[in-house]
Amino acid sequence: MFFSMNIFAQKNPFIQHMYTADPSARVWADGRLYVYASHDIAPPRGCDLMDQYHVFSTDDMVNWVDHGEILRSSQVPWGRPEGGFMWAPDCLYKDGTYYFFFPHPSESKWDHSWKVGVATSKYPAKDFTVQGYVKGMESIIDPHVFMDDDGQVYIYQGGGGVCKGGKLKDNMMEVDGKLQTMEGLHDFHEAPWIHKRNGIYYLSYSDNHDENWNDGVKGDNRMRYATSKSPLGPWEHKGIYMEPTNSYTNHGSIVEYKGQWYSFYHDSSLSLKNGEFNDWLRSICVDKLYFNPDGTIQMVKQTKQGWK
Repeated sequence: MFFSMNIFAQKNPFIQHMYTADPSARVWADGRLYVYASHDIAPPRGCDLMDQYHVFSTDDMVNWVDHGEILRSSQVPWGRPEGGFMWAPDCLYKDGTYYFFFPHPSESKWDHSWKVGVATSKYPAKDFTVQGYVKGMESIIDPHVFMDDDGQVYIYQGGGGVCKGGKLKDNMMEVDGKLQTMEGLHDFHEAPWIHKRNGIYYLSYSDNHDENWNDGVKGDNRMRYATSKSPLGPWEHKGIYMEPTNSYTNHGSIVEYKGQWYSFYHDSSLSLKNGEFNDWLRSICVDKLYFNPDGTIQMVKQTKQGWK
């Protein structure tokens, strides 16, 4: 299923030939920035039928490559018989292997059978094979992995107002001990993401903000963050760093690339046709992110004309 497509984009969304969501941005040793994204199906079929993870990469934040599909539910041996439900993923490189983490139910009754699947490859954007799922996780969505400076890998998951985290064993397939609840977060909804800067750990996430779409434009989730001196907290809530997009959800990642920090997220602007939205299909975006001298994050300015 691998192919390569060159894309030139100086505006948001930066991927416009297909609908994408839940961007997990990573910088690997080859000097490129990669984005692992979920896929909204067009014509609209509902988030329960999301499938077909894609990978995109760039070396200049302008020219992007679509490396094609790397995984779909039919390739998950233990997965839900009806397929679908391939939601927000993440990826981590360790000891010569790329580990792709994805949430997927194992039973037809999907809401209480979520597992965190693991697929591996020697390449960042092709040849992934499902190895199983992480033992010790709970039936919660949105897996995220973080490697600290000492090489210890931590795994997080968050959904339905619950955020948990813990250490991963060296085999990357088992939780070391038990997951613990991340304490100190304010109005947590889903989408945990950890980054580290100047010795401080940042946990960013989407909140429960809801405008109910009364005017057809306002979005729901805002992006918040908290800080800690430990990757497992306790956390101190710091505030909002992104107001709602024009989508009913948001899901972000924060990464530094070539000396500049970036905030990745999604909106529904490609679904806007003739002034009305077409079922809120989502598309991934990116804008620059800045820190204040005290380490707090400035509000991200959502742009449409590009960020260069």
